[in-house]
Amino acid sequence: MKRLEDAVERICGTQVAATQPLAGGDISGASRVTLADGPSVVAKHGPLTDREAAMLQAMAQLGAPVPAVLGTMQGWLVMQDVGASQRFDDAAWRSLAHALVPLRGAAQNKSFGWHEDYGFRDIIVRNARRANWVEFWRENRLLCHIAALDVSLARRVEALASRLAGLIPEGPDISLLHGDLWGGNVVWNGTRAWLIDPCAYYGDREVDVAALTVFDNPPAAFFDGLALEPGWQDRLPIYRLWMWLVHVRLFGDSYRAAAERDLDALGF
Repeated sequence: MKRLEDAVERICGTQVAATQPLAGGDISGASRVTLADGPSVVAKHGPLTDREAAMLQAMAQLGAPVPAVLGTMQGWLVMQDVGASQRFDDAAWRSLAHALVPLRGAAQNKSFGWHEDYGFRDIIVRNARRANWVEFWRENRLLCHIAALDVSLARRVEALASRLAGLIPEGPDISLLHGDLWGGNVVWNGTRAWLIDPCAYYGDREVDVAALTVFDNPPAAFFDGLALEPGWQDRLPIYRLWMWLVHVRLFGDSYRAAAERDLDALGF
């Protein structure tokens, strides 16, 4: 099954009246689909949509605002349409801070990671479960990139990885992370901030905070509303580095300077 209309009609049980591609998404796109006898939905296609659906459902079970999963079929994922995204303002940041609170309800989990890997194009996001957060971040978020980096950058990342203990906690409180949280993966519809396109796993909630400083500039009130643990600002470059390395591998050396800037800040 390749046609968007066929997938939506089979999942929703009604005919499609119109489709509209949605802007955004460097890796995968989505479309708003108007149904003949009901509200619009959002549909996307890809090799890992079943895994994305499971992540959305896990986040929903904790009470986080995510689109309801209506169904999956042969690479298609159909979801609730939460509305058009509007420009972020102070109300949006307040709503986003509230949206992240339920994800802290995952503290009953005893290990970090997820039950299966995820991916961006040909990059595997390794999620092998570990009881030690330092080991998880070292192996699954730093050293996993070494073979794909040039020698000088790889050596700097290896140096950081070798001294990671003491820089981040071994056993932070476990949250369910969005995992790829930036403004493009939040729909602010003027009333509520909705989390979309997760790369979810269990880990330190500061990872999502760091991700929001990659392309966005949250106001101080956003951070204050999260009541983060002391020293969180010092750890942001460590958690942000993973996203820079992913972008270097996906899009090239235009992102290398940002990775090196955070390594400079960390003294590596």
